[in-house]
Amino acid sequence: MIRENEIYKIGTFNKPHGVHGELIFTFTDDIFDKVDCDYIICPIDGIFVPFFIDEYRFKSDTTALFLLDGIDSVEKARMFTNTDVYFPIKYLEKKNDDDVVSYQYFIGFTAYDIHRGLLGVIRYIDDSTANVLFIVEDAAKDELYLPAHSELITDIDHKNRKVTFDLPDGLLTINHEERE
Repeated sequence: MIRENEIYKIGTFNKPHGVHGELIFTFTDDIFDKVDCDYIICPIDGIFVPFFIDEYRFKSDTTALFLLDGIDSVEKARMFTNTDVYFPIKYLEKKNDDDVVSYQYFIGFTAYDIHRGLLGVIRYIDDSTANVLFIVEDAAKDELYLPAHSELITDIDHKNRKVTFDLPDGLLTINHEERE
């Protein structure tokens, strides 16, 4: 049985494409193209079910056309309309524990700083620029912007979903100073 803590969301199947069972897939993470895993996971009737990928091709930077094993007609493909698509976390962890293929993997991890303790939970990833940011929501529901830079990360605990940082002085207060 696949558990929710063993997967993470990478996008959504929108609707069928054509008559042979292809699905339009809008993705937030193209990890399926970066690692050797031949299936994706979708929630069906309340449980997470693996579906093997027969083939896929990119349509744009955020969409692809997927053909799943056993889904060979538009009628079968319709059952996936607006269905979330997940990827198994176990394929993200490489040989080196600190080397992760996708920043999206960290969504839901708890962020700590070695000097300040608990910072909050990583809710989003801003990878719109070369300087990727973890957007952390703290207890007061404020957002903290933490650089996803390996020199600032001192530990990644995959089992407990925890990232520990060594943040420079002033980094956490810079956004609050700009608002005042």
